[in-house]
Amino acid sequence: MGKLDFKTAFKYPFNRAKGMWNILWIFLPIIGWFTLGGYGVRIVQEFSKGKFKQLPILKFGSDLKLGFFMFLKALPFVLAYMLFGIIIDMVSYTINPWLYLIRIFTEIIVSIFIIPILAINFMNKETVSSYFEFRIVKYVFTNLGDYIVAILKSISLGIIFLIMWIILVGLPAGAFTQNIFLADFYRRRVK
Repeated sequence: MGKLDFKTAFKYPFNRAKGMWNILWIFLPIIGWFTLGGYGVRIVQEFSKGKFKQLPILKFGSDLKLGFFMFLKALPFVLAYMLFGIIIDMVSYTINPWLYLIRIFTEIIVSIFIIPILAINFMNKETVSSYFEFRIVKYVFTNLGDYIVAILKSISLGIIFLIMWIILVGLPAGAFTQNIFLADFYRRRVK
């Protein structure tokens, strides 16, 4: 399969529209959140394999388990990232307040070009160490044009689904497709 087109990405959640009802699990605190988290991981894994046909069937028990364990596995990265940010903030602001502006700019770059590809890698490999495989970032920068197009398509699709929130289908459609273009980039360029 070639590059994912915008029309296929837009139609994806509607090809099995009843699957969008799974978003209602968000109203069940903790258990529903972990279930949706696991379901989201499975969706990204399918995207990364080039499966853009339709939403998968939610498997409550296995998605709950997957979501819970992925949450636990993500904690070391989140804590390391927070600690790194705190240290950089203290050092940059203490040395020179202007360095703080550079730190903010760096944070934006990291949030756009590094964290997303590491997150997709983490969701595909399901290991703590996969969140720390910084070597895959080279695929972003060696294919920068393609990556930027994937980011812009993701933003555009998100805006369309945001507008569709008025008729309520935009919320689940946007939630279940938010990583579709980045996972497609990962499938084509990283694997």
